[in-house]
Amino acid sequence: QVQLVESGGGLVQAGGSLRLSCAASGRTFGNYIMAWFRQAPGKERELLTSITSWSGGNLYYADSVKGRFTISRDNAKNTVYLQMNSLKPEDTAVYYCAAAYVGKGFDYWGQGTQVTVSS
Repeated sequence: QVQLVESGGGLVQAGGSLRLSCAASGRTFGNYIMAWFRQAPGKERELLTSITSWSGGNLYYADSVKGRFTISRDNAKNTVYLQMNSLKPEDTAVYYCAAAYVGKGFDYWGQGTQVTVSS
C-alpha cells in the first residue's frame, strides 16, 4: 500500500512557475512508477508525465507540457516533484500524483491539488 499527499498548488500568473510535491508513505517507494495527471473542469483526466522506479529514467511527457514541466524523484525522501514553468491559463486544473507498482496500473492516487493560472 502507498499513500500519496500532494502539495504546492495555488494561484499563479501566466508565465510563472510552481513546484508540486507528492509525498509517499511506505518503505518501497523506489519500486513504484510515479506519474502526474491533471483534470480540468469538464475534461478527462490527462497523463502529463511519468518517471520509472529507482533510477528515475524512462521519462514520459505529454506534448502539452513537454519543455515546460519537469518530473523528478527523491527516493530517499519518498517524494516526487513536478516543476512547472511558463504556466498558461490552460494549465489550470486539479493535479494528481499517482503510483503504479512495476507491472501494475496506477492504483494509488493522491487527493489532488488545485493549480490556477490567471491571464
